[in-house]
Amino acid sequence: ERIGSATSLNINARLQELVKLFKERTEKVKEKLIDPDVTSDDESPTSSPTKAAPAAAPVPPPKGEPEEDKTAEDEHYCEMLCCTFKCRPWLDHLKNYRFPSSIDPLTNLMYVLWLFFVVMAWNWNCWLIPVRWAFPYQTPANIHCWLLMDYLCDFIYLLDVLVFQTRLQFVRGGDIITDKKAMKENYLRSQRFKMDLLCLLPLDFLYFKVGVNPLLRFPRCLKYMAFFEFNNRLEAIMSKAYIYRVIRTTAYLLYSLHVNSCLYYWASAYEGLGSTTWVYDGEGNSYIRCYYWAVKTLITIGGLPDPKTLFEIVFQLLNYFTGVFAFSVMIGQMRDVVGAATAGQTYYRSCMDSTIKYMNFYKIPKPVQNRVKTWYEYTWHSQGMLDESELLVQLPDKMRLDIAIDVNYNIVSKVALFQGCDRQMIFDMLKRLRSVVYLPNDYVCKKGEIGREMYIIQAGQVQVLGGPDGKTVLVTLKAGSVFGEIRQVKHCQGAREIQLVGSGLLAAGGGNRRTANVVAHGFANLFILDKKDLNEILVHYPESQKLLRKKAKKMLKNNNKPKEEKGVPGDSLIIPPKPDTPKLFQAALAATGKMGGKGPLAQLRWRLKELKAMQAAQVSMERGDGKGWCSILHMALGECHCPTGICFATQKGNALTPTPPKSPVHRRSPVTSRKPHTHLGEEIFSKSSDSLVSFHVIPTAQEDEEILAAEISEKEEEKEEK
Repeated sequence: ERIGSATSLNINARLQELVKLFKERTEKVKEKLIDPDVTSDDESPTSSPTKAAPAAAPVPPPKGEPEEDKTAEDEHYCEMLCCTFKCRPWLDHLKNYRFPSSIDPLTNLMYVLWLFFVVMAWNWNCWLIPVRWAFPYQTPANIHCWLLMDYLCDFIYLLDVLVFQTRLQFVRGGDIITDKKAMKENYLRSQRFKMDLLCLLPLDFLYFKVGVNPLLRFPRCLKYMAFFEFNNRLEAIMSKAYIYRVIRTTAYLLYSLHVNSCLYYWASAYEGLGSTTWVYDGEGNSYIRCYYWAVKTLITIGGLPDPKTLFEIVFQLLNYFTGVFAFSVMIGQMRDVVGAATAGQTYYRSCMDSTIKYMNFYKIPKPVQNRVKTWYEYTWHSQGMLDESELLVQLPDKMRLDIAIDVNYNIVSKVALFQGCDRQMIFDMLKRLRSVVYLPNDYVCKKGEIGREMYIIQAGQVQVLGGPDGKTVLVTLKAGSVFGEIRQVKHCQGAREIQLVGSGLLAAGGGNRRTANVVAHGFANLFILDKKDLNEILVHYPESQKLLRKKAKKMLKNNNKPKEEKGVPGDSLIIPPKPDTPKLFQAALAATGKMGGKGPLAQLRWRLKELKAMQAAQVSMERGDGKGWCSILHMALGECHCPTGICFATQKGNALTPTPPKSPVHRRSPVTSRKPHTHLGEEIFSKSSDSLVSFHVIPTAQEDEEILAAEISEKEEEKEEK
């Protein structure tokens, strides 16, 4: 028997465990059906470990110290003879770094950083080759420094050709090619490879024959394609690209002046320093003096000495023509850069000027004009634009969706009405949201108007106004709150309940009117979803539409419950509600009921039932269904004399159907002074057999209302006092 009982216990435990596992499995499946994007609880497969040399057995960590922390800490320490020192983490990362087999030139920041070094080497050649050729700054004493920098730049060029350019991904037939052989062939067939090969011509070997002439390094300046690629990549990652454009245009102007100053010193040296008044006289800093002359020439300021020789005249004429052309190009490019940087501001000013001109033409009042100007000012400074849709209209639908998810999904996902709906339906809805700015004290919606929108507060606060004067603040909604999708914004004040009816987005018949005013408290940014847009979306998602209908009905049902069910204080009761009976006392009353209903506890039990019935009857009287009067007469007299001849309290299904037992104190039988069946509108009079209690049912002017009056004689009152 013991073995059998132990086996049955094991079987029961196993069954309970299986039931628990099935429940957990069911919950997981249910979550996946509701939200298919939920990640699985299964562990991701780990990569197979590579073959390594056998390591020593790990030493168990001391008590109280987790093993993972100990292992992570040991990785940063190296033992060397008798010393233990800590390695730098960045050095470990550098040792473990593996160069990528392919590089995305559009998004890889490492490639942008490498282009920066290439451009720096290119600028070294472009700026210093003319200086070393024209000015006597390269001497035999410092020639080794110049050559060291030159060959360092050549090494950067060589690395760019062999390592980086052969690993750049490219697009062919719509596919991104990452194959090493294909990427190398694509670079070898490109125009850039030809220019890179040309700029690396080894003309430096001619140094052995003609000497170190900087002009032999002029082909290094042909790597201009890396410069323009760096400009494009840098502008793509900068938040304010116009700043870099202004700096780049200024650098163009400075470089043209730099080349002109070098040519002027070369011309002066050709004619002879100080030979005429036009050439450089050889005093002061040669580069600064020549640069000053170049600035005055290109900008055509004037005040320069006249050329004397034919060479000087031809050189000056060419310099003037080149200066006018170059300077006009620089000024035009600078204007375009500044204009592009301030295009949004210009559009904003033009819109405001047009609006002000329109309001002045139609003589709009000044307060309205001031509010319009305030709206323009706040919208521009808060958003940086007047209409967000104009900015995104050129993007494809997928990119607009990605931006809308990043901007609006966190707010929309908090709406209880849309939780559990199809995720793609939520995404489609995000693209239909419109951003609107409301000024302080602006009406978002007014009482009595037809609601066709749902509002989501992005920033700021709104207030729901109500009360007799319509100015009482019922509730304040903050950022992240939603109103207008269904009857859900409520506020109870005393015995009154005020509801804000939303747009009724899910109402089939429409025509829902708002029952309260909503005013912006300060500046408020709201997202608006139209009913038309939501209906167009729900056509393609029938399951979500059913779910929304179900939620809407549930919310309306909860909002329309009687005040007694919600805990709202209603009208005062004739018999105030009593606290719940203690459980021990209820058990005693139940025991007396089983014993036959005799004794004081039985009488007390009947009194409690009678009290509950009176309270239920009072609620029934408030509803006006006629059961209340009959119930009270039944409890007081034992039977009812209804004027219609039909007793509501004795109908089937009523809680007061059982006839109460005889009272142990009084035994009264009703004595009516009128016939039981009377016509409507007549007064009903009844009293007990001992004439101590009398009842009057008096009709009123309204058909569905009657007055019940109960009179107790002085004898009855004296008995109750005793």
